[in-house]
Amino acid sequence: MSQIVFVLEDDTDISRLVQHHLEAAGFSPRVFHTPANLIPDAERQAPALFLLDIMVPGGDGLDVCRRLRNHPALSTIPIIFLTARAGENDRVLGLELGADDYITKPFATRELVARVKAVLRRFERPTSPTVISFEEVIIDANAMQLKVRGELTTTTATEFRLLDYLARHPGRVFSRDHLLDAVWGDARFVTPRSVDVYVRRIREKIEVDAENPRYLKTVRGAGYRFEIPKGE
Repeated sequence: MSQIVFVLEDDTDISRLVQHHLEAAGFSPRVFHTPANLIPDAERQAPALFLLDIMVPGGDGLDVCRRLRNHPALSTIPIIFLTARAGENDRVLGLELGADDYITKPFATRELVARVKAVLRRFERPTSPTVISFEEVIIDANAMQLKVRGELTTTTATEFRLLDYLARHPGRVFSRDHLLDAVWGDARFVTPRSVDVYVRRIREKIEVDAENPRYLKTVRGAGYRFEIPKGE
């Protein structure tokens, strides 16, 4: 069965172009010209990925992204922004809200399809269940779920992937560049400092005191190290 991609794009010519090339690549795109029905429809049938324009009538893609990232059932679905807003501040805001890639207009359709595929590859789930559990933290890679102190904790797809990668290599120090390659792959809008944003957000979710982390440590001048307490 082909993967469903929700496309939020108000420009008819662009939406037809995106739809045509996604269909040619084997996807099943659903186009929305306004944000009104996008989330309710996703609740009924979740897509594999959201492709969001930022400036659309009746709202904007940034607000849709924010709402998706706070939605318990939809928060881990990858999001790509497709927008004419190419400023550095716009890209940083997209990252802060939890976007997984950021494509600026005008764009090459082959590159668009390639980056949709690349983002989806990054979030393929393992074929067999794998769970990491220590103290009051449970990381379930198969379900892409994080539980902290018995409570299901909402994460974005990228937050989960970074946490899972670090927790599977306890004691190792990873540079920001290494983590970018391992977690983001060829995403072009992220920088080494983007890792710091995600580390901060992960700490806020798993640590009792995010300012004095017990698990996700900073190694000054080198990067980050994940520590699983002894006895686990």
